[in-house]
Amino acid sequence: MPARLKPRVPRPRRVAAALALAVAMAGTVAGCAGVPVQALSDTRQTIHAAESAGAEHAAPQQLAAAREGLRRAEDLLKQRDYRSARREAETAHAEAVEALRVAQSAAATAPR
Repeated sequence: MPARLKPRVPRPRRVAAALALAVAMAGTVAGCAGVPVQALSDTRQTIHAAESAGAEHAAPQQLAAAREGLRRAEDLLKQRDYRSARREAETAHAEAVEALRVAQSAAATAPR
């Protein structure tokens, strides 16, 4: 008589790891597809910080590019093109960060 095989019960660690992976993947997909509220907010705040630091005079081109990118991102958001809006907001944010960096550098090296 053949021996009966026991059904294999998954180990708790494997189940937990598989569950964690599934949750992480779902979060990643949802983060890409959702409304890019945080990206737009970060961009607005960085533009405001750059303006406060004097980017109007120290980095006008970068600041203008950041503002224009934010405007395009908001337009894309109105069209519900969330992926493109996020991409545009991230590009605008990078421009705003550069404008802020240049303005802070100019302020630090300015004669007092």
